[in-house]
Amino acid sequence: MQKSGKKVAVVTGGAGFVGSHLCERLLTDGFRVVCIDNFYTGKQEHIAHVLSNPDFESIEADVEYPVSLDGDVDYIYHLACPASPVAYQRDPVKTVRTNVLGMINMLEFARTKGARILQASTSEIYGDPLEHPQTENYRGHVNTLGPRACYDEGKRCAETLCMDYHRQYGVDVKIVRIFNTYGPRMAPNDGRVVSNFIVSALTGEDIVVYGDGTQTRSFQYIDDLINGLTSMMQKEDFVGPVNLGNPGEFTMNELAHRVLSLTGSKSKIVFRPLPEDDPKKRQPDISLAKEKLGWKPTIGLDDGLVKTIAYFKKTLEVR
Repeated sequence: MQKSGKKVAVVTGGAGFVGSHLCERLLTDGFRVVCIDNFYTGKQEHIAHVLSNPDFESIEADVEYPVSLDGDVDYIYHLACPASPVAYQRDPVKTVRTNVLGMINMLEFARTKGARILQASTSEIYGDPLEHPQTENYRGHVNTLGPRACYDEGKRCAETLCMDYHRQYGVDVKIVRIFNTYGPRMAPNDGRVVSNFIVSALTGEDIVVYGDGTQTRSFQYIDDLINGLTSMMQKEDFVGPVNLGNPGEFTMNELAHRVLSLTGSKSKIVFRPLPEDDPKKRQPDISLAKEKLGWKPTIGLDDGLVKTIAYFKKTLEVR
């Protein structure tokens, strides 16, 4: 990559669902962008349209191993980690290694470069919460022995590492806790509820609701999240953690019926047992994000679903 005098942003997991949207935004904002991805869940096609941009570089590498780049680095967005239950439970040991070793390697890289690093943490650190809605001060209710622990506990350990590197070595860290996010480039088979429901509706398959459908989630459209991530990175004198999510709360039954209505599908809704440790409620308190970042989501669920349905129609070639 040619030196251009522009600030350099590294995005780990940059070919993933969130990462590829972030790379686009950073290029638009005038950054030189280095995408690091091992393509475990990321896709080459997510970044194919920016490969010809002289300010973009893609490096195939795994953050489980130390990262080395020539030249200055200003910002590191550390997103690398499988983020859906299907993906992170496929190889739970690798998930823990990515969360812990990957965090150590990227913090060491930030320390060497004198760069600011943002850790993409998750609402899953709250587990199946006993506090509702969840504030950043809530310490969580997580089963350390369950099948989701590789992700939940891995992300919790990553937050610990960020704070220890900040206190011990003075590394400039940012921690964001991302709540359920959806939009174009979601994988059709990654087990996330929005993509599951949309794909089933478009293909005429049964829409599977786990439990009785009264459990809730709060759904954030991808553009709102990207605005939150970039705002947090630019914010001075604020480490976080900070919740980034849409506080609009919906039951799974409500989501299923909205998807059916927006797609015009004749799919049936069927019910299956709730998976182990699946949270019953999930809603962010975003008071801190409003106060510190002046951030709040602006895209409602129906508007976001329409855009996401259009993407899946094109991807699945549904008429």
